[in-house]
Amino acid sequence: MRTAASLALCVCLLPACATAVVPAMQESAVSGEKSYADHLEGLEKREGLLTFYLDRERARVLLEVPAATGDGGLVGEYLYVEGLVTGLGSNPIGLDRGQLGETRLLRFRRLGNRLLFEEPNLRFRALSDDEAERRATREAFVTSVLWGGEILATAEDGRGLVDLTPFLVRDAHGVEALLASMEEGPFALDPERSVLDSEACLAFPDNLEFEAILTYGGQEPGELVRGVAPNPEALTLVQHHSLVRLPPPGYQPRRFEPRAGSFAISFQDYAADLGETIDRRWIVRHRLQAGDELVYYVDPGAPEPVRSALVEGASWWAEAFAAAGLPGAFRVEVLPEGVHPLDVRYNVIQWVHRSTRGWSYGGGVVDPRTGEMLKGHVNLGSLRVRQDRLIFEGLVGADASGNGGPGDPIEVALARIRQLSAHEVGHTLGLNHNFAASTYGRASVMDYPAPLVRIDGDGELDLSDAYAVGIGEWDKHAVRYAYQNFPAAEEASSLEALVREGVERGLVMLADADARPPGAANPLAGLWDNGDDAVEQLSLDMRVRRIALERFGPANVAAGEPLARLEEVLAPLYFRHRYQLEAVAKLVGGLDYRYAVREDGPSDLAKVTPVSADRQRAAIEGLFATLSPSELDLPETVLAAVHPRAFGTPPNEELFRGRTSPAFD
Repeated sequence: MRTAASLALCVCLLPACATAVVPAMQESAVSGEKSYADHLEGLEKREGLLTFYLDRERARVLLEVPAATGDGGLVGEYLYVEGLVTGLGSNPIGLDRGQLGETRLLRFRRLGNRLLFEEPNLRFRALSDDEAERRATREAFVTSVLWGGEILATAEDGRGLVDLTPFLVRDAHGVEALLASMEEGPFALDPERSVLDSEACLAFPDNLEFEAILTYGGQEPGELVRGVAPNPEALTLVQHHSLVRLPPPGYQPRRFEPRAGSFAISFQDYAADLGETIDRRWIVRHRLQAGDELVYYVDPGAPEPVRSALVEGASWWAEAFAAAGLPGAFRVEVLPEGVHPLDVRYNVIQWVHRSTRGWSYGGGVVDPRTGEMLKGHVNLGSLRVRQDRLIFEGLVGADASGNGGPGDPIEVALARIRQLSAHEVGHTLGLNHNFAASTYGRASVMDYPAPLVRIDGDGELDLSDAYAVGIGEWDKHAVRYAYQNFPAAEEASSLEALVREGVERGLVMLADADARPPGAANPLAGLWDNGDDAVEQLSLDMRVRRIALERFGPANVAAGEPLARLEEVLAPLYFRHRYQLEAVAKLVGGLDYRYAVREDGPSDLAKVTPVSADRQRAAIEGLFATLSPSELDLPETVLAAVHPRAFGTPPNEELFRGRTSPAFD
């Protein structure tokens, strides 16, 4: 019998123009390598988008990949997205339950005995039928190989087996880097305390779903980590992976228009005509034709009556789709039992707990090639509704909670959660913020609405119309641009006409960059403001604040609560005018402008004009009025009511910062 060394010698002695081929079965027998069948013995077969084999005893997944069929060893292309099933629970850090990572296009390539997961560079493309043009662009920019694994065995028909476990049991979500950037680490993934969850490896015709339990170890945990972890030196999270079939052909990308209010994917097209810009933007939206149905599901983990409020608020979008010629296309239900909220087939509104109040956000799984939204996913912070109730109890007293009336703080907080549900779902439909909408009739749930509090004829605070009900005119307009179907030959002209219609109706769009920076200058773009006259609204807010402060006392916390908690209620009341004040400040040195394109012509709407001197003077007077001693001062009754923190009172981040502790400063 020949030895392995003698076989190698025979190969070396062959003529240079010849090749020696050893049959796979013979090589396996000689080298002692396992055959294809040997690797699969005793494993559970799961068939779906791809076939994989589950090794429960060793907590492994062996993925079966087809034979290479394309250039460069191409096996296939898939969408990949990872996320967190369980969260850290700290809002400042932001590792939330149900948080999704970026959606990536992965090309599986088999080269020799290696399988590579390569992410092509979609930021630079050539939208051309000419392969030479496409290749020139493709080869000009770097790609990213995210992972590589060894082909363990190859079947006679070319199928290969690869151990996918190292790809699944890794820090795909970037937890280590995030904790380090927050100065909460360093932490490192501990392979001894991390393992594939065999019970959560699922196969479906269009997607594969996997989960892994990951433990990160660290010797110097930061304060935020210490505040949430049972053992701050060991952070255990559950990570989810989805591998998804590419969407079928037929989706038509739609051109981005800044005045239409949609998010967009962007890239550079190096095949563009010389007379055109190479910058391309396509809006993010679901694929939706007449007769299709878009269903969103609310997390059953949200308690009643919040759950019903989330369903009701999200359902408002049905009106917008009907206005876009798609009646019955949108509905909302509670997520059925047994459905995983991160399963890519379901649009989900997820209820997320954290140790402190925090953000809500909407996003999802977006095809990075086209902008098609494949899965809408909302994360709603659960403590927000409780903070809203506290704010309203600061205005009308805690005894009003639960009375069921229009000023009941609980009912007003539920009105806010309906609006928030609609707002975040709007993001998953592809819509951006519109911070100008509150200046022309509460026209959009995509603005940040301040609670509108009025003073009735008896001098009482009226919360009956604190939040609008339903979507606004801007929302309908934006959904029409994103989703209304037009004949292909008429789409471009129809969309242009739709945008002009919005301009003529005064449906102004201004996004984050016009509202958030300290130097933002457009007085129409404000967060948490109300009305078309910022100065007048600030004056009303100051009167509301003064009435509430004059009545403030023990009745502003619930019976049985420590009076020390009055400070938690007082802080948002004392500063309740701060966002309206920012809106007024933008008038000083402000610029009035709209998003405009060349087609707008010489219209006044295409001009940038300073805010008039009279409006600026009125704004300055309004600002200085908030600084008068009578406005800054607290009534003696308030000072007498606020107690030092009682023994056993939980800590709270949203308190005044003083220098006279334990006395209230």
